[in-house]
Amino acid sequence: MTGRLAGRVALISGGASGMGAAHARAFAEEGASVVIGDIADEAGARLADELGDRVAYVHLDVTRSEDWDTAVAEATRRFGELNVLVNNAGVLDGGPLGAYTEKQWQQVLSVNLTGPFLGLTAARDALVTARPSSVVNISSAAGIQGVAGMHAYTASKFGVRGLTKSAALELAPHGVRVNSVHPGGILTPMIGAMAGDATVDRDANTLARLGLPEEVTSVVVFLASTESSYCNGGEYVVDGGMTAGSTFG
Repeated sequence: MTGRLAGRVALISGGASGMGAAHARAFAEEGASVVIGDIADEAGARLADELGDRVAYVHLDVTRSEDWDTAVAEATRRFGELNVLVNNAGVLDGGPLGAYTEKQWQQVLSVNLTGPFLGLTAARDALVTARPSSVVNISSAAGIQGVAGMHAYTASKFGVRGLTKSAALELAPHGVRVNSVHPGGILTPMIGAMAGDATVDRDANTLARLGLPEEVTSVVVFLASTESSYCNGGEYVVDGGMTAGSTFG
């Protein structure tokens, strides 16, 4: 353990699996105390037990403000303060216009965009009290460029990008930095469930492969730490070059 996050207390939504679990593992290894929030109670509790006494699990449906209030209260009760929020929870869903339903649209926006807003709302006072603090919002390469057939997902991730900037401007005077991370195709259960295999996005970036959760985690750790003390309102793309453009010939 190098202790890059020693003394930090983090709440990570969607922390029971995929990228969120990778973030939780790395945060614990780097010395942070961590509250894992998720709706997958068994997986979340198991991961918290595995990672030790400085990691706790709390049930967190990011679409419910009362769940957010409980998660923030648990972080401050158990570890004394909260100075890192990672808005990681998200869902992936798509379909063509004319077939994609309003219910599907609302569900994706509720988790992917309203969730981070509710997280910022619930954690705001605790983050200010424990400053210097950091918020890391997990957006997507789909928050940089459009994806055909992924209308709600693209809209939600562009929204997270905008929310990051408005929150960064508002909270900077209070000692809270807010940045967004934009992964491309990452090898997680969510990608596998959507694609049916691990080939999605592999030909859409310069490295011709999916990324690993740990490759995103490295950026999240940096933004959560005081190493990134001059980074605010920024966009950090981890997409293998997907959004760099197109090559011909």
